[in-house]
Amino acid sequence: MAPFRYPESFVFHRPLGREMRAIDHGAGALLWDREGRRYLDGSGGAIVVNVGHGRGEIASAMALQAGRAAYVHGTHFTSDAIEEYAARLATHTPGDCNRLYLVSGGSEANETAIKLARAYHLANGQPSRHKVIRRSISYHGNTLTTLGLSGRPNLQAPYKPMLHLAPEAPAPFCYHCPLGKSYPSCEVACASEIEAVIAREGKDSISALIAEPVLGASAGAASPPDEYARMARETCDRHGILYIDDEVMTGFGRTGKWFGIEWGGVRPDIVTSGKGMSGGYMPVGGVLASERILATLARSGSFVHGFTFSHNPVTAAACLKTLEILESENLVERSRLMGEKLLQYMQPLRDHPHVGDVRGRGLMTAIELVADKATRRPFPRSDRKAEAIGAKCFVNGLISYPGGGCADGVNGDNVMIAPPFVVTDAELREIVEILDRSLGELGL
Repeated sequence: MAPFRYPESFVFHRPLGREMRAIDHGAGALLWDREGRRYLDGSGGAIVVNVGHGRGEIASAMALQAGRAAYVHGTHFTSDAIEEYAARLATHTPGDCNRLYLVSGGSEANETAIKLARAYHLANGQPSRHKVIRRSISYHGNTLTTLGLSGRPNLQAPYKPMLHLAPEAPAPFCYHCPLGKSYPSCEVACASEIEAVIAREGKDSISALIAEPVLGASAGAASPPDEYARMARETCDRHGILYIDDEVMTGFGRTGKWFGIEWGGVRPDIVTSGKGMSGGYMPVGGVLASERILATLARSGSFVHGFTFSHNPVTAAACLKTLEILESENLVERSRLMGEKLLQYMQPLRDHPHVGDVRGRGLMTAIELVADKATRRPFPRSDRKAEAIGAKCFVNGLISYPGGGCADGVNGDNVMIAPPFVVTDAELREIVEILDRSLGELGL
């Protein structure tokens, strides 16, 4: 088949100066480009696709809603789609975070959450509470505010003069402990350090702590110690600080539970989500607020915030059908079981000279590349090893999700593997075979 080429592209593509292949169609965990080339979607795009590509029932639900009413402003109307979705979703949300504010992406969700936390404290008569504690290795979005809440120096560098950087606690990342300690002898010192940050900043200035239950793109599927979430929650409770649980990547079954914080066994005050909410069929983000927060805001009578496309009915229709598929096909449990298989199949990758770690939870896994296994010393960021593996995998027919900065925020290379939950056993084995071959071809 002759290669398809656009005569001239007027698209401002994310990778500048690179010719982009045109996608044609997908099914399950597979994609085909306009030239007929097959790809295994080993990362669900950007850890987004969970129920699989080519789900006609989601497209039909969106079309039906769009044919009835595609857009109404959130100050004018609600819709059956969003009302039913919120009610169905409430049966799965952590604690009593039952009240849904639907937006258009994960960055918008986290932006909304920190403004919601601020509004809560204002309604409680505590106007001094405005700071949000972030963690040293983390990612919460690409708006200026959420980028300032992230522990991603590489991404922050071009915009640093424009950012308001939040107070920082050490990340719960045992492979590269920011405190130079080892678990369990450390007694989860990273969680105890939250108390020190509060003391330094002044407890009456702290609005919230924002935390991913499993470190995502910033660290490559790194799970914290089991005690971490409980200790962090207790510290927040002692000081009247809200706990914002960032589930943009981990939510909707990605870690083998509906929400990643379930592994820690605690109740957050606010949950943010995105990516898998709609299975990738619509741009989406969501904030799930606790009943306590809504009751407090009800006394003040308003939440000064809004986006043009919040509470969109077509988005809600896509999310509702995605939720129905996750439930009816038991895909959250499938994510857990297939994730266990995937980690098992990935273990031999440790034999490669520069694969320092293989880790993950559910169908959210990663390998980390290191210059020296004994010391866990990373390659310099300038070597761009993760990008090299990602490019080699792509040539070999596997889509992965490479990332940099996992060791210290600047250096460190990981490649995430997080396929759709409908992936088959044979496809899991093929994913690992291609990754294995790609590592060998690059001498890593």
